[in-house]
Amino acid sequence: MLVALVVLGLKYLAYLLTHSVALYSDALESIINVAASAAAFIALRVAARPADAGHPYGHTKAEYFSAVAEGVLIVLAALSIIREAVPHLSHPQAADFTVAGLALSGSASLINAVWGQYLTRLGRQYRSPALIADGKHMFSDVVTSVGVLTGVILAQVTGWHILDPLLAVLVALNILWSGYGLVRESVSGLMDAAVDPAMEQLIRMLVSENAAGALEVHDLRTRHAGNVTFIEFHLVVPGQMTVEEAHHICDRLEEALQVAIEGTNVLIHVEPQEMAKHHGVLVL
Repeated sequence: MLVALVVLGLKYLAYLLTHSVALYSDALESIINVAASAAAFIALRVAARPADAGHPYGHTKAEYFSAVAEGVLIVLAALSIIREAVPHLSHPQAADFTVAGLALSGSASLINAVWGQYLTRLGRQYRSPALIADGKHMFSDVVTSVGVLTGVILAQVTGWHILDPLLAVLVALNILWSGYGLVRESVSGLMDAAVDPAMEQLIRMLVSENAAGALEVHDLRTRHAGNVTFIEFHLVVPGQMTVEEAHHICDRLEEALQVAIEGTNVLIHVEPQEMAKHHGVLVL
C-alpha cells in the first residue's frame, strides 16, 4: 500500500507539471493500485484464518473476492479515463513538455516494475491469487506507463497533439482487458474450477506410483480454493483387505500428494472390488 501511494504521488506530480491527459489517465489508474492493495491486505488477513465450525474448509476463497474487486475497480478506472479523454479528441491541446514531469513518471514506472515482479514471485511461491493479481496489475500499469511516455514524447516531437488523448483511450482499453482477465480468473476459482491439465496429470502419476496394493482409482475430482488444492477420489481395494491395510495405502497416497503439491487437502473414499464402478478408471 505504501509503494502504491508513492507511485500515485509521483504520477500525479508528473500530470501537474505536464497537464497531459495521457499522464492523467496513468495517475488515475494508480488510484486503483492503492485500493487494490488495501483489498488484498484485508483478503489475506481473512484467508489466513484457520477453519472453524462455520467454515470447515477454511477462509482461503477470500482472496478471490479481492481479485474480483480489483478487476471491477480497474474497469471503473478505465471508464473514467475514457470520459476524460474523449472530449480532447475533437479539441486536442498541447501538453507542457517538461523533463521533470517525464522523469517522475518514468521513476514511478520503474518502482512498479520492481515491486510487481516481487509480488508476482511471492504470489506464486505462496500460491496466493490476491498477490498474483496485484503483481499482474502492476505489470499492466508499467506497460501502459511506457506507452503513455512514448506517446507524450511523440506528440511533442511531431506536433500531433491528438496523440495525447488518443493514447489515453488506448490505455483505458488495455486496462479494461486487464480487468476482464482478473475477473475471469477469480470467478473461475469461485466456481471451483479444476486444476490445470499439467497438475492433474501429476496427480494421476503420483496416485499410480504410490497406490501399491490397491486395484484402481476412479472419480478423481480437483478444485482450488486460494492456496489450497482439494483432491478427491475413490480407491478400489480387494474385498478381503483389512481396514488397517487400506488405511496404510491412503496414508501413503496423502503423503505423496502433500509433499509434491504444497497446500493439498486429500479426501479418499475406499471401496471393495465388488462395488467398483469401472468407469473413468485410472488403472494402477
